[in-house]
Amino acid sequence: MAIEFFNDRIKFTNYSVYVDSAGVNVRNHTDNSAGKLYATDFQGFGVFQGSVAGFSSGGEPPPSGASNVIDKFPFAADTNATDVGDLSQARVAPAGQSSTVAGYSSGGYSPGGNLNTIDKFQFANNGNATDVGDITVARRQVAGQSSSASGYISGGIVPPSTLYNVIEKFPFATDTNATDVGDLTQSRAYASGQSSTVSGYTSGGRTPAVNTIDKFPFAADTNATDVGDLSAVIFGGGSQSSTTHGYSSGGGSGPPTRLNTIDKFPFATDTNATDIGDITAVREANAGQSSTTHGYTTGGYGGPHSNVIDKFPFATDTNATDVGDITQARAGVAGQQH
Repeated sequence: MAIEFFNDRIKFTNYSVYVDSAGVNVRNHTDNSAGKLYATDFQGFGVFQGSVAGFSSGGEPPPSGASNVIDKFPFAADTNATDVGDLSQARVAPAGQSSTVAGYSSGGYSPGGNLNTIDKFQFANNGNATDVGDITVARRQVAGQSSSASGYISGGIVPPSTLYNVIEKFPFATDTNATDVGDLTQSRAYASGQSSTVSGYTSGGRTPAVNTIDKFPFAADTNATDVGDLSAVIFGGGSQSSTTHGYSSGGGSGPPTRLNTIDKFPFATDTNATDIGDITAVREANAGQSSTTHGYTTGGYGGPHSNVIDKFPFATDTNATDVGDITQARAGVAGQQH
């Protein structure tokens, strides 16, 4: 069977396609031959964008403490989120990852201390998450990235001052622990994580504060390289990814400065980010989600805790608009998409 790949899409000619629990089935209408595509056949395809819904998991509600709430909001309509389940542990400042079928929330901290657990919740049924594995070191303020096959966790901190440069990886196909697969160029916490179809990015962070954009390949387990700078030193910003660019929205730039800027950098070339718009208010520790057409940022802290869902288009460089609310105002939230 001939399948054409172009611009990160698949073109089928004279074929029908259907999905079952084992994979994607393809049938040729001309000679009735059949075949199957599996998740491993889509290594060049990202799961960093969703077409159905965005999710916000965990976070710190005011005035302190930790939340276990998993919120869900639709991409098709501008409306409020609904509470669809709970994490296995209430947690603040975890990393968020997404496969085609499940969302993940890894690391973070609870009132009892730092966490090493990897939580997983299914997109198909609104329900609670389960603990499916561990990251290598319990820590908070970690960045998350997603390839088609694996989730990644980069950086983080064990208070009061131990910063990490570790890049960890866990498979989506099996529920198991993460492994150390490389290093960032700088030890840092509170960075943003972006994903292209072939690479993960870790941008900004606190060391106390940097503007570095690191890039590491999904195809090989190796160290990251410094490929550019954000428009300012930024930590705790929301992260979004289109098929061509990574985005960092909001964040802090050193006490007491908080930002409303949306930074954008290209995947095709290794270069600096540019400021292309604003979210609706200054805030840090906000989550990021990505649909196929828009970036979203939810929650955060800008003085009071925020419950706002902001949305900005990938097609044009412009400001975000307030399109709804998550169920709790909270900061230190993880973002996922389906």
